[in-house]
Amino acid sequence: MNHRTRAQITFDALRAAIPSPQTELRFETPYQLVAAVILSAQCTDARVNLATPALFAAYPDFEALAAAQPEEVLPYIRSISYPNNKARHLAGMARMVMERFGGALPESVEALTQLPGVGRKTAQVVAGVAFGQAALAVDTHVFRVANRIGLVQRADTPLKVERGLKALLPPETWDEAHHLLILHGRYTCTARNPQCLRCPVAPVCVYFARLERLPPPLEGLDPARGRFYCKTRGHYFDAPAERTDRYGAAQRACPRCGSMQLYDARTGASLRRAPDFRIR
Repeated sequence: MNHRTRAQITFDALRAAIPSPQTELRFETPYQLVAAVILSAQCTDARVNLATPALFAAYPDFEALAAAQPEEVLPYIRSISYPNNKARHLAGMARMVMERFGGALPESVEALTQLPGVGRKTAQVVAGVAFGQAALAVDTHVFRVANRIGLVQRADTPLKVERGLKALLPPETWDEAHHLLILHGRYTCTARNPQCLRCPVAPVCVYFARLERLPPPLEGLDPARGRFYCKTRGHYFDAPAERTDRYGAAQRACPRCGSMQLYDARTGASLRRAPDFRIR
C-alpha cells in the first residue's frame, strides 16, 4: 500500500471516529491561546486548563502580562511543569508582543517563533488554530502516531515527520490532520498499551501488522532451567544480551548465539518487540 492510499484510509477513519477535532485547551483570544500552548509543553491540556482561569483573570491581555515580573506570574502556574521557565517565557513573550509587534500577536509561524517560549511546534499550533494558517505542528502524539501507522517512513525527528505529512496532505487539511492525530494518540494510540484492537486505523497500520507477526507464546518451558529460553539453539539462560534489529528497535538477544528468538521461560511469551517511536 502506498503512502497516499494509507493516508486517505487513515484520515477517513479518524474523521468518522472524531467528528469535531480541535484543541482541548480552553481559550477565547489569541493571547489566551499562545499562553496556554506555552504552558502545555510537557504538560497535559487538562492540567493547563485548571491553571489558566486564574492566570487570565489576573493578566487579561498582553499589556497586563507584559507589566508583570516572572515571580509575580509564578504562583498562578506552580502546578504546571517547569513553572519557573514558563513564568519567564510568558512575561518575556508578552513584552515582545507589546514592544516589537505593537500589542498584536503576529500571525506567521516565522514571526511567532521569535517570541520567548514559542518554538516551531507552538508557533504552528497558534498559527493554525488562531489564524487559520496552513500549519501542521508535530508534538509527541503526532510523531508517534504518524510513524506507527506508516504515514511517514524513517522520520526520526519532528521536522522530518512534519515535512513528510505536509508532502502527503493538501495544505487545507493540515490543521485538521494535526488535531486528528493528537486526539487519536491521546485516547487510542497511546504511548503505552495502545488500544489496537479497537483502533479504526488498525487495518492499514504498519505497527499493528508488525504486532500481529510477533511469535505466539511457547508452551512447556521450564523456568527452573533458566529465566529465558532461546528457541534457535534450544537452551536456557538467565542474562540476555541486547541487539538492534533491522528496524532500529532494541531487542533482547541470546548471549551465546545472538538470536533474538527469545521467550520468557515463566510465561512462554515472546520477548520480541515491534519497532516503536518516540521523539528523541
